[in-house]
Amino acid sequence: MLDSTVTHRTQLVLDSLNAALEEGDVRRASDLFATDSYWRDLVAVSWNLKTVEGPSGVAEMLTRQLAHTCPGNFQIQSAELPAEDGGVITAWITFETRAGRGWGLLRLRDDRIWTLLTALTELKGFEENRGTRRPIGAEHGAKKNRASWKEKREAEAAELGYDKQPYTVIIGGGQGGIALSARLRQLGVPTIVLDKHNRPGDQWRNRYKSLCLHDPVWYDHLPYIKFPDNWPVFTPKDKVGDWLEMYTKVMELNYWTRSEVQQASYDEDTGSWTVTVNRDGETLTLRPTQLVLATGMSGKPNLPDFPGMETFKGEVQHSSQHDGPDAWTGKKVVVVGSNNSAHDICAALWEADADVTMVQRSSTHIVRSETLMDIGLGGLYSEEAVANGVTTEKADMIFASLPYKIMHDFQIPLYDQMRERDAEFYAGLEKAGFELDWGDDGSGLFMKYLRRGSGYYIDVGASQLIIDGEVKLVKGQVDHFEEDAVVLADGTRLEADLVVMATGYGSMNGWAADLISQEVADKVGKVWGLGSDTTKDPGPWEGEQRNMWKPTQQENLWFHGGNLHQSRHYSLYLALQLKARMEGLDTPVYGLQEVHHLS
Repeated sequence: MLDSTVTHRTQLVLDSLNAALEEGDVRRASDLFATDSYWRDLVAVSWNLKTVEGPSGVAEMLTRQLAHTCPGNFQIQSAELPAEDGGVITAWITFETRAGRGWGLLRLRDDRIWTLLTALTELKGFEENRGTRRPIGAEHGAKKNRASWKEKREAEAAELGYDKQPYTVIIGGGQGGIALSARLRQLGVPTIVLDKHNRPGDQWRNRYKSLCLHDPVWYDHLPYIKFPDNWPVFTPKDKVGDWLEMYTKVMELNYWTRSEVQQASYDEDTGSWTVTVNRDGETLTLRPTQLVLATGMSGKPNLPDFPGMETFKGEVQHSSQHDGPDAWTGKKVVVVGSNNSAHDICAALWEADADVTMVQRSSTHIVRSETLMDIGLGGLYSEEAVANGVTTEKADMIFASLPYKIMHDFQIPLYDQMRERDAEFYAGLEKAGFELDWGDDGSGLFMKYLRRGSGYYIDVGASQLIIDGEVKLVKGQVDHFEEDAVVLADGTRLEADLVVMATGYGSMNGWAADLISQEVADKVGKVWGLGSDTTKDPGPWEGEQRNMWKPTQQENLWFHGGNLHQSRHYSLYLALQLKARMEGLDTPVYGLQEVHHLS
């Protein structure tokens, strides 16, 4: 079909939508959506991250929000014409609301809206100073006693948190806190990042020495500054740490190192937080309006307490505490767990000539890195994708445009291809006794990550060690410890000098319980997961990540994190929500997250 005809059909739908919205006709607008349709809104209409389903869901959201947010002026993005494939028309669009401007992705089926993604990108009157609005920098001319750029930065750093209170405090200075702080900096939101480590990036430097990103470079850029074209595909952990440290400097972030939060509390009367901080031995009190927990998507380390651990003469470490294999050459090491960290640690210990045994407690999904990059990521995040005009920003939007409710339908065929391509590899693992799974519905790694954030390994070499018997494998549950061994429920006795508990992490709101109170943690409820009613992701269905990057039941408390991709993409929407509140804009939230599960 000719592009002009497809473009015309697309514009007719958008014109009808614009007319219905302008006239306030909710019924006419919702009738443009197919029966099995999805509208995913990132802040623009809902002042939330919210997916509504079907004409009735669209009607309910518009009934609540149309008069407040006034979405309209939907247009085809001029840079790229709509295209039709398999009876589905896909079109990049732009739009406006009362408060801002945005862009999105529209899919039509039978000339009705099947999926619609609307994402707010800027607030009117509070646009970032970029492009033609970029600051001049140099002050030409002559002026007595004027301050240099360095002197201004030093004065700001000395003042903020002391003579002047920040509007936002971010607890946690990993990639999530750094990305969000950079966004807020560009929006003029006074922000302090608090982190307990000595230097930015130490969150990565302090992990086991073999750690590398398992995601490719195209997936991992931070906002504003992309990795250079000669950056390695898989970044070693210390290189990530150095990049984060550099980023905090060049983006001029107010980043407090050696700063540990002792307590935080919210005053409903003043609408502000009191945050007590130990900054390098000095106790300070910050009083921000907004508090963001960017303490890591995985939450608090989960270190089980087994009988007899107190009598064990060896060393027990959680995987987050394990710094590498160097001290364990010739020693016996038991690694409890079979996900990413467990495999990485086992491989590094084997390379250092330790005697390594992995304890697999439950089935694990494994996908080979090369296969994942080719089949799973290649169309969006690869050199080929860049050459085809798929920028990081477009790739993020394409991925975001697939509603979580049907995302597994798109993932299952991809993982079927992976299983077929690497059949010999999987047969070798099963012969070695490794228990494999592909997710509850065969949808593989991405859905496991979104639903539960665990249960998988991206293979970069450790699986072959298991196949070859170089890393020993046993299956079962730990029952107790003895002075020199770990004993499983079936009586299997594993002698050990070191036990690494690669036993995962709890919900992020465990940090809220520690830093604020259990009452606030319970008020917020479970963080992460979709409510898919699959393993470790109990229902009911939420349609978005629980409590992430959006308002929570605790006023002025936010959660931010995830992998580098999510930190980059969703930091924009959280930053816009915070900026809008700082400027006093009307931000009526539709679909505030309900609490069905506690921490």
